[in-house]
Amino acid sequence: QVQLVESGGGLVQAGGSLRLSCVASGRIFSVNNMGWYRQAPGKQRELVADITRGGITNYADSVKGRFTISRDNAKNTVSLQLNSLTPEDTAVYYCNANIMSTTYYLTYWGQGTQVTVSS
Repeated sequence: QVQLVESGGGLVQAGGSLRLSCVASGRIFSVNNMGWYRQAPGKQRELVADITRGGITNYADSVKGRFTISRDNAKNTVSLQLNSLTPEDTAVYYCNANIMSTTYYLTYWGQGTQVTVSS
C-alpha cells in the first residue's frame, strides 16, 4: 500500500505565505514525477506545479514567480512554498506522485489540504 499525506494548509491573509508538504510512504521502489494540484469550489482540478526526479520543474502561469516546488528523493517528499497569496489561490491542494510499488508506475493522490486566503 502506498499513501500520500499532505500537511501545511490553513488560513492566511492576502500577501501571506504557506508551505505545504507531502510524504509518500509504504511499499515504494521508485518515485517518478511529483506534483501539486488544486481544486477551487465549482472549478476543475488544475495543475499547480510538478517536478521530475531530476529536479526539472513546471508551473502553472498563475503561480509562476510566487510558488516554488521542491522535493527530497531520499525522503520521498515534495513541498510547495506559496508566497504572495491572493484570494484566488483559495482551494484544496492535492499532492500527486507517480510511484512504482510493484512492477509498474501508478499515480497516487493525497487526501488534500485546504488553503484559504482572506482579503
